[in-house]
Amino acid sequence: MKNFKKNSIYIACSLLTLTGMMSSCKKDFEDPSRASTEVALGSSQALSAVAMGVNRTYTLSRTGVLFNSVTASGFASNELRLLNAGNIPELQLSTGGSAVDGTNTILFNMWASSLKVIDESNKVIAGAEALGDKNYAAGLIGYVTVFKALSLGTLSSFWEKVPVTIGKAAPFVDRMDGYKAAIAAIDNALTKITANPISTQFNSTVNNINIVNALHALKARYALFSGQYAIALSEANAVVTPTVIPPNKNTITSADISPFKFDAANVNIIASVASSNNVFQPTDANLGLTGTLVPDANDKRIPFYTIMAGSPASLRMAGFATSVTGSFPIFLPGEIPLIKAEAYARQTTPDLNSALTELNKVITKTTDVFGVGASLTALTGPYTQPQLLELIYKHRCIELFASGLKLEDMRRFGRPVAEMKRRFMPYPFQERDNNPNTPANPTF
Repeated sequence: MKNFKKNSIYIACSLLTLTGMMSSCKKDFEDPSRASTEVALGSSQALSAVAMGVNRTYTLSRTGVLFNSVTASGFASNELRLLNAGNIPELQLSTGGSAVDGTNTILFNMWASSLKVIDESNKVIAGAEALGDKNYAAGLIGYVTVFKALSLGTLSSFWEKVPVTIGKAAPFVDRMDGYKAAIAAIDNALTKITANPISTQFNSTVNNINIVNALHALKARYALFSGQYAIALSEANAVVTPTVIPPNKNTITSADISPFKFDAANVNIIASVASSNNVFQPTDANLGLTGTLVPDANDKRIPFYTIMAGSPASLRMAGFATSVTGSFPIFLPGEIPLIKAEAYARQTTPDLNSALTELNKVITKTTDVFGVGASLTALTGPYTQPQLLELIYKHRCIELFASGLKLEDMRRFGRPVAEMKRRFMPYPFQERDNNPNTPANPTF
């Protein structure tokens, strides 16, 4: 992640982005003591600072969307085990069922930060529309849309109904419409970028991700989640996914793939929390999988994601929780063939041969730009549709471990309720207190 200069523009716009987080469930993000949004967001410099603030709200700290989505999904789907029962929000999620209620701060932080990202992204998009430099504007719109889409997708993954507009009495829609709202936002951004390609100036000023690649990957993900398989296939085919670090390079760059980047001042919070060995670690060496889903003994992704460490030695998170300055992927290269495999297997006339071909790309992959590879022998089949879908689910669980996606996968693949700590989450009390449209909580 870029270091941020502490100049007057940054300070003012950081305040614009971060003020009022604790009242965010009121969906009233305006601060009456500051200049109007129209004035504050009237320049490309101010819009750029707020756009970087959107990134920070999503990725940084234990109140951000990234940390809380990984944590909530990890406990609810049995990926993670609790180390310290004194961590009450994590204890609720680890216990599951009725122990999880509207007081849970992990759920509140995920909810509030997601709404904050959506609100600030909307302001940046509106401000960018008024800029004379349409190429710079396209960059701004594309950049914040990545985080807006991720936040809409996060809400839709954990709650049955979600608000897709911002307001004190925002209506709720079915979560499938939440995914479709993310796709609509992505379509708008891609249209702007096609008409006015992102400028070099924007890329050198703000961008630290491959925006177009990330947008196609997220559209493929949310099309799959909402049952739009033709769109999922089309968008997955539009994603560039290098499988190894390109020649003459020893680092990953935004031209290759799209990770969130961190540094000593802006740390990878998941790695920071995992390194404390006081909150969570992997459930076990099988990543919480049992029965026919247990990873192959030779699967190289297990030593990628887990490590024995400490004294006495215990199983700990590795992978993207290894280094506080290490990156965290917006999407993994392996997710793309897994999307294709599932879409082929689920379409009206299933194409099981193509599905198996895509699945084998993940199973036989020795590495990718992040170092994730199974190095297993290709499956030969033949498989029935249910058998193949179970294999796809198994390898999504392994390939995408601790990505925040497993709970959505469990529901979509019809896994037994007994395997989940919660199927859907209750709404934060702060939302219920401030929005009369808040639905009833799910029973489980």
